[in-house]
Amino acid sequence: MMSASKPITIVGGGLAGLTLGIGLRQRDVPVTIFEAGQYPRHRVCGEFISGNGPVVLERLGLLPLLERAGAIRVQTAMFISGANHSPVRALSAPALALSRYLLDSILANEFQRLGGELKSGARRAENDFGEGWVRSTGRRAQPTENGWRWFGLKAHARHVNLSADLEMHVSSDNYIGVNRINDGEVNICGLFRARAGEARELGFEMLRGQSGSPLHKKLANAQFDEHSFCSVAGLSLTPHRASDTDDCCIGDAVTMIPPVTGNGMSMAFESAEIAIDPLSRFSRGKIAWTEARESIAHACDAAFAARLNWARRLQWLMFSPLPRTPFGKALLDSDTLWNFLFAKTR
Repeated sequence: MMSASKPITIVGGGLAGLTLGIGLRQRDVPVTIFEAGQYPRHRVCGEFISGNGPVVLERLGLLPLLERAGAIRVQTAMFISGANHSPVRALSAPALALSRYLLDSILANEFQRLGGELKSGARRAENDFGEGWVRSTGRRAQPTENGWRWFGLKAHARHVNLSADLEMHVSSDNYIGVNRINDGEVNICGLFRARAGEARELGFEMLRGQSGSPLHKKLANAQFDEHSFCSVAGLSLTPHRASDTDDCCIGDAVTMIPPVTGNGMSMAFESAEIAIDPLSRFSRGKIAWTEARESIAHACDAAFAARLNWARRLQWLMFSPLPRTPFGKALLDSDTLWNFLFAKTR
C-alpha cells in the first residue's frame, strides 16, 4: 500500500510561491500557501516577463490564462539617458506584460482550482523552516547597502505616448521603466537611490522624472491611477546564493536581480519550476528533505549566477556618468553591446 504524500507548505504567495504551488498541485502534491496580503493587490514590479519566463509559463500550461486576461506582447525597447538615446530595437523574443493586480489573482485562483489551500491575510509567526517548508517571502530587507538606500515606486497611467513598448529612462540616481500593459495603460516603475540619512518624499512626481527631462515631457499629460501607486524600501541588490542558507528558498527570497534587466519576474517563475520535481519526489518519499533542498539550491545557483554577475555590472553602468557622455551615445547605439548584455542577463 502506497503511503500518503507528505504535504508542502509555502510561505509567501507571490509569483514564485503561487507558481510552485500550481506545479505541485498538477502532480497531486498536497500544498498550503501562507500569504500575508490579500488578492488582488498592486505590487512594485516592472510587470514585464522576458527571457525564459514565458517559456516556463507555457510548459506549466499557464500562458493561456494570462493571454485570456489581456497580457500583451512587448516587442520593442529603447534606453534614454539625458540627451542620449538608443534606437528603438526589437527584442530577440517578445516579452509579456500584465498588471500584477491581475496576474497574482489569476495564479491564486488557479492554485485553488487545483485543490491547493491558500491562507491569505495570514502570517507564520515562526522563523524556523523545517522539512517540507519553502520560503518564498520575497525580497531581503536591507536598510542601507554600501552607503545607499534603495527603494522602488510604481504606478499605472493612461494617455502616455510611448516610442517603444518599453522605455528605460536613466539618470544619476534612478532609472524608470515605462511599458505598455493590458487595458491601454502603461506601468511606470522606478528604482531610486539616496544616501543613507538623506530624506526623500515618495510620490507620483518622482515617477515623472526631473523637470525638463524626456520622461517628464512624455508624462506631461499622463493620468495616474492613484490606487495603483505603491512603494517599497530597503531593497538589497547584492547577489546571494541559495546554497548559503539552510532554508529551502525560491524567488526573491534567494536573491533579487537589478530591475534594469527586466528579468526578475522570469527568475521567480524559473526558480519555482526548478523546485517542482525535487519537492514532488520528497513528498512521495523518494528522496530525503536535505537532498531535495540542496538540489533546488544548487540548480538555482547554477541557473542564475552568470546573469546576476552581468546584471551587477549593468547596474553599475546605469548609475555611472558614462551613458550621458558622447561615448555613452555610441554605447547606446551599439547593437552588439545591446545584444550581448540582453543575452547575458537572461
